[in-house]
This record gives sequence, structure tokens and C-alpha cells, in this order.
Amino acid sequence: MFNTLAAAQEWIENIHRFGDKLDLTRMENACRMLDHPERSFRTIHVGGTNGKGSTANYIKNILVQAGFKVGIYTSPYVVRFNERIGIDHVYISDQDVIHYSNILYQFWYEYEQIYHDQITFFEVLTLMGFLYFRDQEVSYAVIEVGLGGLLDATNVIVPEVACITNISYDHMRQLGNTLESIALNKLGIVKEGGVLVTTIEEKSLYPLFYSVTARKNARLKIIDLTQVSGIHVGEITTFSYRDQTYQLVLPGLHQVKNAVLAIEVIRYLRLKNHLKIRESHIFQGLFETRWPGRFEIFTDNIILDGAHNIGGFEALRQTILAMYHDRYVKCLFCMMKDKEHVKIIPELDNLVDEIYFTEIDYPRRANAIDLFNESFHPKKFVHTDARDIFLSLSHSLQKNEILLVTGSLYFISEIRKIIMEEKVESS
Repeated sequence: MFNTLAAAQEWIENIHRFGDKLDLTRMENACRMLDHPERSFRTIHVGGTNGKGSTANYIKNILVQAGFKVGIYTSPYVVRFNERIGIDHVYISDQDVIHYSNILYQFWYEYEQIYHDQITFFEVLTLMGFLYFRDQEVSYAVIEVGLGGLLDATNVIVPEVACITNISYDHMRQLGNTLESIALNKLGIVKEGGVLVTTIEEKSLYPLFYSVTARKNARLKIIDLTQVSGIHVGEITTFSYRDQTYQLVLPGLHQVKNAVLAIEVIRYLRLKNHLKIRESHIFQGLFETRWPGRFEIFTDNIILDGAHNIGGFEALRQTILAMYHDRYVKCLFCMMKDKEHVKIIPELDNLVDEIYFTEIDYPRRANAIDLFNESFHPKKFVHTDARDIFLSLSHSLQKNEILLVTGSLYFISEIRKIIMEEKVESS
């Protein structure tokens, strides 16, 4: 039995990450044994390559503004383990993590004895979210897909509406090496007779979206982004969509797309379930959304962004050019070795004025020297101690300079801890 969050977290994070998965049998069996907690609340399913967390939070915050009690399940976390599961604006408490970890610890062994199979890390987390939302009697839960869609642990839900943000190259080992194979996996969240809303812009994928939804008798809405106008990207981003003007604290052109997707999901829910959601709820829900590590700005000149794939870096590039085209950009970069650093580093070479390659104490991280050797930037440097080089760079920034910290959510999580420690020490 666990008595501390640290002990519960250690058990969960040491459960094997992946099991043999040809279908959703493990999760379906587990949900049935737990009396189907996932059926006790209405759900919205959020899939895609990038922007899932932001979109999920936009949807959640709009529903909260309208007076609903709303669960949210996202991954991974940036600051604290508890970030994965929340209700309204509050993350699950340490005591509740301990409570549900003890329930699932016993259940894990019971399942193994019955089925001679082991529930995986992400399946345990997903079950924890389901149980917590059921016990807290939420009206809606916004559920972010972990990886892919078709065989993701979250795909046991039958949502009111599903949405897909975009399709880009990531997790190719699991999802395939083409956009079509990645898209097909992500389209696995479409249910028979369901609804899919999407902001995909890759027109080559439209036939696949149409065929999959038609085969499942599902309704498809591909959002017309030409209806977005008046975009101004800054620390507060403004835009107009369908004759309404909105403001975002999360900066970037890609956040406009995520927000529009959330708006259309909410408008569908409002019609389907006759919900009393006003335009003021939508405006305020979007404006109040914050998301750690997604173009997060500290002291006006330090930016943390967890971009770790081609699509994420394209969004990051657009935002840097829109907001800081006249500033000198230093970049502190660390990436996981299983990501596409060979494709991403040339993008950075063409974007920033200096690159500092580093690494963190994490098994999957790439070697800083290997990353350094992949770059052809005239001003590139390597420092294997991430803490030391971050402190050195951040403390010596000039007025016209910004420091961009990027490449991995795991990396920026470590850097963010350093920033918060310094804030505490200086207060």
C-alpha cells in the first residue's frame, strides 16, 4: 500500500510502458471488471499529432465557464505528475492519486492472475482518470489521446464528439512512416454513427477522412480556416472567426487553429445536447486558457516550448518569426534520440542566431555531441550540463536577445523547475 505520492508515482512510472496490443481487449476487460467507469459521464475525444493538450483545455475551459463540472485527462505532464488528471481548474490531489493507486495496485495483480497479462503504464493512468471522474460525478470529461488513436487506451470511450487537430510525422515506429498510415491510426477514434470535427489542412488526406467516416456512418466536419481573419500574434493573440472576435493568452498561429477547433466542437455540443453555452462563455474560456511549456514566456525574454516533431517545429517557427523577427534568438536544445532530430536541426539552423546543444539525465535523451554534429550552424556550441548552461545563458541575456528552450517536453520540464526555483529564491 502506498502512503506517499512519491511511492505511488514510482510504482506507476515503473510499470512496463507497452504491452503486445492487437486490439483494446486489455482496457475493455479492465473497464468491465471496474463496472465501466468510462460510461458514467459524457466525453469529448481529442486526437491529432500536435495541439491536443491546448485544444482539450480550450474545450474544458469553455464548458467550465458555462457552469459544467468538467474532467480533463492529458499527457504528458510538464510540472507535476498530477497535471495528467484534473477537474475544472484543479489537478487531482496527492491524496487522491495515492487512493486510486492503491485501488489499481490491487486490481493490477488481480487482472494478471485472471488474464495472465499485465496492464500497462498508460492503461493504469487512464483507468485512474475514469475512476476519479466517475466518483467526482463530472458532467463531461475531455479525453486526450495518448498515442495514435485506434489502439490507444482512451479509445474505449464512446464520445459525444471526436476531434483531430492535425496530422504530422511523429511516433513513426508505432504509427507508420507515411502521413496516410499515421492518419488512419488517428482516425481510429471515429465511432460508428459518431461525429468528427477537424482542422486538418493536408488536402491529400481528405479522401481518407471522407472514406473512414463514411464507412462508419459518421458525420465529418472539416473546418474552413478561410473564415479566420484579422489574426494578430503577440503575447495576446487576437483573431476573428465567423463574425466573432476572440483573444488568446497562448501565442501562435497554431493556437488560433486549436481555438477554432474548440469553438466548433462546443458549437456542435451546444446543438446536440441543447446546452446553454453563450458566446461570452466561449470568449472567456479561450482567453483564460494557459498551458505550461507551450510557448510559455518568462521575464519577457525566455521562451519554453515543447516542440518535438516536424509539425511542432513549424508552428514554433511561425510564432518566433511573427513575434520576434527583430530579436537575436539564442536556442538551448535537447531532444529524445527516437525523435526526428536529423530533420528538425536544419530547421533550427535556419531560424535561430545561436544554438547550444545539451542533454538531461533521461534514458531516451539524445547525446548532445551527436546533436551538435548534425548541425551546420556557424554559431553552435555544446554543453552537457543543462542546468549550468541554462543559468549562464539566462543570466547574460541582453535587451535585444531571447532564449528559446525547446526540443522535448521532458527537457523543458527540467528547465521550468530551475526557473521556478529561482523565482522562489528571489522572492
